[in-house]
Amino acid sequence: MPVATDKIVATLTETDLHDLVSRFGQPKSLPSTAWLSQLNLEKPRENLRCLDETTRMGKRIMDVVVSVTLLIVLAPVMLLVAFAVWLTSPGPIIFSQVRTGLNLRGKHPDRRARDDESPEEADRRAAASRRTLAGYGKPFVLYKFRTMRNDAEKNGAQFAVKGDPRVTSIGWFLRKTRLDELPQLWNVLRGEMSLVGPRPERPEFVKSLSAEIPGYLNRLGLKPGLTGLAQIVNGYDNDIQGFRRKVALDLLYLQNCCLWNDVKILFRTIRVVLTGSGAL
Repeated sequence: MPVATDKIVATLTETDLHDLVSRFGQPKSLPSTAWLSQLNLEKPRENLRCLDETTRMGKRIMDVVVSVTLLIVLAPVMLLVAFAVWLTSPGPIIFSQVRTGLNLRGKHPDRRARDDESPEEADRRAAASRRTLAGYGKPFVLYKFRTMRNDAEKNGAQFAVKGDPRVTSIGWFLRKTRLDELPQLWNVLRGEMSLVGPRPERPEFVKSLSAEIPGYLNRLGLKPGLTGLAQIVNGYDNDIQGFRRKVALDLLYLQNCCLWNDVKILFRTIRVVLTGSGAL
């Protein structure tokens, strides 16, 4: 990826969503997304509520129909995967973990000025209040087939890395083929996730990443997805520059979220699964 994106992010300070997306959305600054249909909105979207009712209903109907169909069709595959996990590593077959979901909470800073404070002090206080009250997304329990040892996080929460020694003998195959993520279809059916959206992150990491990356919390304006633009274009690298690119792509998807783009992303996900690209 060209260095331009990293320079933009490194020098970025407080900015609004429209400016953030516009600057990140330059084709030369990100992996190619020329295939993504551009909606060219007059007003930038902030969250799920900004989608028209047809798009919101269409996404939910597609989530339910596809997740139910796949749960039925892939039931034999899931049984085989469950048996393989049980056979190759002691511990639970299904791994559950709290992730951060949709965030629709608004920002309500205390705008009351104190009698003895200057306009500059009032502005700083309002900015601090906005940061404090922005909040994170609604937590939910995400389900996956277990791909790591039971003691994988004995030293605390940590990102997976390439060649991670904590991965079990069958785990590398499940992660490469994304078979470990099939139980998330249940999360989609329950409405906690969508088929297409930003990758759901752990609350522990959301706090630190939101402090380092401008606009990070804006990506929580849509339900997290089983797949998404950032997942298929950028893969699953977990360094800070990778996360910055993912935020840019998530915000780009938010501004161009529509059923046609969801269909495109789902079909491209099939290619990613078949090739195993971007897996850790």
